[in-house]
Amino acid sequence: MENSPANFTVLEIFRMGGVVMWPLLFFSIAAVAITVERAIYLAYHGLSVRGLKEQALAAIRGGDPQAARDLLESRARRNVAARVLLALVSRAGLSERHLEKAAESEAAKNVSALENGFSLLTTLASLAPLTGFLGTVTGMIAAFRSIAEAADVNAQLVAAGIYEALITTVFGLVIAIVAMSAHSIFSNIVDKFTSDLEIACSDLIIDICEGRRL
Repeated sequence: MENSPANFTVLEIFRMGGVVMWPLLFFSIAAVAITVERAIYLAYHGLSVRGLKEQALAAIRGGDPQAARDLLESRARRNVAARVLLALVSRAGLSERHLEKAAESEAAKNVSALENGFSLLTTLASLAPLTGFLGTVTGMIAAFRSIAEAADVNAQLVAAGIYEALITTVFGLVIAIVAMSAHSIFSNIVDKFTSDLEIACSDLIIDICEGRRL
């Protein structure tokens, strides 16, 4: 049973996949690296909005906008929502239209930073299976060439060639699944944060404008 596929090491399987396994290896490292980096980045930059919004609104409604500003400044380093809401509170004297513009500009900049790497995950999810299929096609060509050149063709020879050819497809699909799953999860997190942030900005703008009219 020495030649049983179950006994193959990872290195042997990698060699059996041929030259196409090298770009797949690069894609796999890139997908894992981006996934880990984005997970750490999103976890570090707190995406909680509700609690921060309530505290800022309470200070503004209590007639103490400076307390709201101090609160947001203390959280601005790690909390993306705090940076966006701070852009509103620090410009409280502007008109409602200008406050909306300030919030949109700050939000766009910070959300863009959150989405760094998302397009690369999409690209990897597309390239990896295509590269895997390319490896399968080239492997099948080599397998059939070996069959054509063999003096004695048997089922084991055919099966071995096809087995080796399909390795790249499996690797490519696994990489695509990882990249697509990470992209979907991260996108949902950022989309929910963006929605909550829009509501928070709208509520804060209303209270700021009403406070000026009182």
